[in-house]
Order: sequence, then structure tokens, then C-alpha cells
Amino acid sequence: METITQRIRPARPEDGMHLAHLINFAGEGMPYHFWSKLEEPGQDPWEIGEARAQRSDGSFSYKNAFVISVDNSVAACLITYSIGDEPDEITPDTPTMFVPLIELENLALSTQYVSVLAAFPEYRGKGFGSELLKQAEAACTNDQMSIIVSDANKGARRLYEKHGYKPTASRPIVKEDWKNPGENWILMKKTL
Repeated sequence: METITQRIRPARPEDGMHLAHLINFAGEGMPYHFWSKLEEPGQDPWEIGEARAQRSDGSFSYKNAFVISVDNSVAACLITYSIGDEPDEITPDTPTMFVPLIELENLALSTQYVSVLAAFPEYRGKGFGSELLKQAEAACTNDQMSIIVSDANKGARRLYEKHGYKPTASRPIVKEDWKNPGENWILMKKTL
């Protein structure tokens, strides 16, 4: 019988490409769609995602990420950080598809935000999501957790509800030319 070893560890810059793929799973293809619009000559969307994950600043950074490593391969990740007490400004330069997400994040001020929770397909159904949610709660510096999920992502919603998250607000998904079955983003919160 094969022994599988796993552990949760902080992400590292060299995990950047794994993080890019996992944030794309969590974002249901929206990140890749956005990165493809930023494409510069000679750089594909995955390279843009990887470079963003390798940054040491910003919310989508390896510094805010934890991964579950299975036999030295990244299987799943969590990106979590505290949302401050000041709302993010929506400007004319804000991409339209991000406006409802920012509006919902602004309703979750002073919470520990679970920005990304995802596993590669071959590692789903193994309890990694639950383990990573516990890691997010351990990182929480106050007593409130938050997460945003598409109404079409029923499996993720069940997981969050099982862990005590409750829907508190929603906003229509702005798709532009991004293909997604969801109609609304749902903000879910939990009090620890």
C-alpha cells in the first residue's frame, strides 16, 4: 500500500504557476479571462498569473497563501488576508466585472477574507477544503470570516455552509464576454 504524506505549508514564490492555476479554478475561469486581456507580446496569460502570484505585495500574493503539499506536489491552496476597515474605492478605471466583487468585499470590512480556496481536480473530495478553512480561521485576527462564491458553485457553497458560513448579501455577476453559469456573487460570513 502506497503511503501519501501531506502537509500544509506557507506558499513560496516557486509555487506561482500552481497558485495561478488554483486561483483560476477558484475564480471559475475569470482570472484567466482577465489575464488574457492584459497579455503583452511574448507573455501568455498563465505567465501573467504566475508573475502576479510571485509578487510579495498585493492580495493575490504567495505571501497570503498556504498550500497543501502531497508527496511534495501542490494539491490545493488557500489565499486569505484581513480586509481592512476602509472600503476599496471603485473608480472609472476599475474593470466592470470586478465592481460587484469589490462592493461585496466592502460589506465585509474588518473580516478575515478567504479569497481563494481550491484543489486540483485529482485532489478534490479529500477534505483539503475543510483543512484549509481551518487554516484561514487560525490566521484570523478578529472574530469574523468572509468569502464570496458564485451561486452556481453549489459544491463550494455546501462546504462553506457546513463550516458555518451564512449568505449575507449578493450582487449580479458582470460577465462581459466571460462564460460562467452563475447569475450572482454571494457574500458569506461566519462569526468565530
